[in-house]
Amino acid sequence: MDLKKENEQHPAIKETLDAVKANIDMLMNIKGTVSPDHLHRELGKIMWNYVGMARDAEGLKKAITEIQALREEFKTNLKIVGDKTELNDQLERAGRLQDFLELGELMARDALERNESCGGHFRTEYQTPEGEALRNDDAFMYAAAWQYTGEGQPEELVKEDLKFEFVHPSQRSYK
Repeated sequence: MDLKKENEQHPAIKETLDAVKANIDMLMNIKGTVSPDHLHRELGKIMWNYVGMARDAEGLKKAITEIQALREEFKTNLKIVGDKTELNDQLERAGRLQDFLELGELMARDALERNESCGGHFRTEYQTPEGEALRNDDAFMYAAAWQYTGEGQPEELVKEDLKFEFVHPSQRSYK
């Protein structure tokens, strides 16, 4: 019995393999003018400028808009040299970039949703007079996850309340 061949016939595996092949064909057929590396650098600039350690609502909104435009350019103007049947680092980079574009936009959306400063998330609009992170535990005492709802559909924010019995969150000062 050929276990690999049998596994490839499983409906879930077959569906996944077909989806991957379709995505590769789509990427290879764009035939644009910009490399995955160029678009990756552009995404990096957006993330650095607007979704870094210190961020604000205006910059996060700008990041979302710019990432959406970059995603559109990716879909219409990507150029991958080489062949899909050989080792192709351009194709590999394009696949990773496709994920990074989605993740970058989601990170900006998540940061925009959280109207407080806490830990490594520092919104410049939410700081104490001394410049320290200003928490808002009444509104943001939850763990957040974003649920995928389908291609082209907005993700859904799922919240799980956090309960503290022994140690309670508090405003920190590093001065």
